[in-house]
Amino acid sequence: MTTYGDKMKILTGNCHPELAKDICDYLGTELVSKEIGRFQDGEISVKIEETVRGADVFVIQPTSPPVNENLMELLVMIDALRRASARRITAVVPYYGYARQDRKARPRDPITAKLVANLLTTAGARRLLSIDMHAPQIQGFFDIPVDHLYAFPIMVEFFAEMDLGNFTAVAPDIGSVRRVRSFARHLDIPLAIIDKRRPQANVAEVMNIIGEVEGRNVILFDDIIDTAGTMTAAARALKASGAADVYAAGTHALFSGPAVERLKSAPLEKVVVTNSIPQDNHGKELENLKVLSIAPLLGEAIDRIFKDVSVSVLFK
Repeated sequence: MTTYGDKMKILTGNCHPELAKDICDYLGTELVSKEIGRFQDGEISVKIEETVRGADVFVIQPTSPPVNENLMELLVMIDALRRASARRITAVVPYYGYARQDRKARPRDPITAKLVANLLTTAGARRLLSIDMHAPQIQGFFDIPVDHLYAFPIMVEFFAEMDLGNFTAVAPDIGSVRRVRSFARHLDIPLAIIDKRRPQANVAEVMNIIGEVEGRNVILFDDIIDTAGTMTAAARALKASGAADVYAAGTHALFSGPAVERLKSAPLEKVVVTNSIPQDNHGKELENLKVLSIAPLLGEAIDRIFKDVSVSVLFK
């Protein structure tokens, strides 16, 4: 493993220090010492307690709930590093918040995913590293390099250890077909698709199931599990269509609002997610929750970015 010395620094905020420590363990380095606090009125205070002048700095901070607090903390850290003369600042954002606001669905809608891209760049980020953005075209919102990684190889490795002779991968909606097709191809299993509609935000209704699921074990795979409405409605529809065991897999487990209660009551054998977002409390509430680590994937990407070598092998 490379000895990074003073040239590579890793900094993290308050959102997910456990993931940052795991990445440092993978790389054989230490986190930059810092102090992040709040003024009496709630303003964020950042103090970097060691020199970063001329260093390649990676700031690890998912913008998960509370999204605005974590996003602002990330921006302030980046600004502090820029003013401390860091050579290059890479924002490592495993979960990119506001990604679902990527277009104008109605008149006078904001495109907030683009606004966040502008904020990160203006603050001083010179590269973005993220995993499974809800809309891959968000990469085009940035005028700086973006390394967009995928978590499905981690999921493939987990499910490959199971007997997949009677498994089918299921896309919970039309928008996830491309992602799930790659997942199914790597596992060499069939693909099915759920046709759903959203009468309103965070409400999903299953209309049709396209593909053979009767008597088969199925893996529902999506990028985000938010209120779990899509996953639980899909699981019940699959069971009603004769599916055997149903597994839910998602990269980013937001578990907002009624999500945990919905998942508890849903006919799911296991819920498989990554630690792109902290899951300590949810692990205690959901007995069938399995959390897979993305630290080696991010650690390898950071190592390659620091060495200025290709990261594309990690996209495959």
